[in-house]
Amino acid sequence: MAETRKIKLSVLDQSPVREGGTAEQALQETLQLAQLTDRLGYHRYWVSEHHNTLGLAGPAPEVLIPHLAAQTKHLRIGSGGVMLPHYSALKVAENFRLLEALYPNRIDLGIGRAPGTDRKTAALLNPYNLFNEQDFIEQLRDIDRYLQDGIGGEFTAEVKVTPRSATAPERWLLSSSGQSGVFAAHFGMGFSFAHFINPNGGAETMRAYQSRFSPSTLLKQPAGNFGIFVICADTQERAEELQLSMDMLMLHIRQGKSGGVPSLEKAREFYADLTPDELAQVQYNRQRAVFGTPEQVKTQLDILAEEYNVEEIVVVTITHDFQDRLRSYELLAGAYGLEPRIGQNFQSQ
Repeated sequence: MAETRKIKLSVLDQSPVREGGTAEQALQETLQLAQLTDRLGYHRYWVSEHHNTLGLAGPAPEVLIPHLAAQTKHLRIGSGGVMLPHYSALKVAENFRLLEALYPNRIDLGIGRAPGTDRKTAALLNPYNLFNEQDFIEQLRDIDRYLQDGIGGEFTAEVKVTPRSATAPERWLLSSSGQSGVFAAHFGMGFSFAHFINPNGGAETMRAYQSRFSPSTLLKQPAGNFGIFVICADTQERAEELQLSMDMLMLHIRQGKSGGVPSLEKAREFYADLTPDELAQVQYNRQRAVFGTPEQVKTQLDILAEEYNVEEIVVVTITHDFQDRLRSYELLAGAYGLEPRIGQNFQSQ
């Protein structure tokens, strides 16, 4: 019988704003969730970058990361991810080398290529961005040089990125498509597949990355994970009820509707009025998520981890009630037997 994989659990937090709530509340909840998952034994905590959306409160992970790192102890803290085409590769490298100097061996630079917004907003962020693949490759090459420069004792980049420190942030490429896996393998970076965006082809993409991986100064073996929406509840009925809000939220995002995480009351009303096309989209979106009791969720996640051939899962949980969100991460930690780092009781209040 094959040996059971020892799974690491990590978090991707998009700082969701719930309907009727505020961005300030969402950001405070991001901190509370980071502190809880730090205590529960989660491995890393990534924060996302989104622009021109009222439903998500995190446009600048490089600002949020030090706030979280200062108030947690064990989690790796990083970006999930910095949308590199918006920015200068040099400035991104400086930001994350500074973060690494402040919090050694705890910082991840997760990089994405998608705009994280609409094209008009992306053009305002960087008027010179042509969404050209070759431009992105050049930026990755620059990031590669800037972050590795001096780590092995040699300084090779013409422009010396400061500050100098003995360690460098981990580099991850985040994507929902196959091409970025090739880039990650070429540059010797970690690779995270966004199953919560695209439920198709991720396992094949991950295995291609692993087979083509070229060791780098900062990473000798391939490092892979996948991100997925998860709702874990005490009963299957409760999990299914909580999923209704996610169904409504994801459909509204596809339809270009702006707003926060809907309440269960609104989600129930929404479900009653779905058109056949909308119902089909909801069913497709559910392939991007796992929900149920701790045992049900673990069984499904273990199957996916086997398909992806990875030992780390990045969990994205969004609920209208923050206590349901905390509870989901607690139950999942228990299902996987994570070892709490401090204290005895982490039940949400």
